Amino acid sequence: MLDFLRLLLPLYFLIYFGVAFVLKSVLVAKKIGKSPLVLPKDDSADGLIGIYFKAIIACIFIYLMFFAFHPQFYSYSIPIIPLETSILQYMGLVFLVFALIWTILAQENMKNSWRIGIDTKVVTTLVITGLFARSRNPIFLGMIVSLLGLFLLTPNLFTAIFFILGYVLIQIQIRLEEEFLIKQHGETYLNYKNKVRRFI
Repeated sequence: MLDFLRLLLPLYFLIYFGVAFVLKSVLVAKKIGKSPLVLPKDDSADGLIGIYFKAIIACIFIYLMFFAFHPQFYSYSIPIIPLETSILQYMGLVFLVFALIWTILAQENMKNSWRIGIDTKVVTTLVITGLFARSRNPIFLGMIVSLLGLFLLTPNLFTAIFFILGYVLIQIQIRLEEEFLIKQHGETYLNYKNKVRRFI
């Protein structure tokens, strides 16, 4: 299974981030006439979260390159041996497939409202249909599930750290976005927030 995963995981995350974030950003940029990447380059909470997100993504790809091209590396990653079972690995594969499809569908639901970060200059449409009728943060949910899938497929110290840090940063970002959406959409967002759960 490890030999299969050495090929699969780098390819999967290239597709996941390439299609779900890079390609989507390019398509939205063409439609709205500006980049949907609106993370501030300062020491604000939103800016700091953006820096940490980028650092985690970079670390994940470095990890995957070592995992793919240096087979002996895995034995030094402090594997969590009791979790190395076929059942958990198959669950991990299911989670990866689910995360990719779910994230792409959620981004399609957002259409031109898609942003990476909080856009304080444009009043975007509040999306409450599609997957957003079931989850207030389906894209973040997809990201969490993808990190969980990676951990289940290669349970070790590195993937555990990626999952924990990713989860914490997402939770913080969600709360920053909720505060902003309350200011921007007022009662409309509060009513939506009361009806739909944060994740699912």
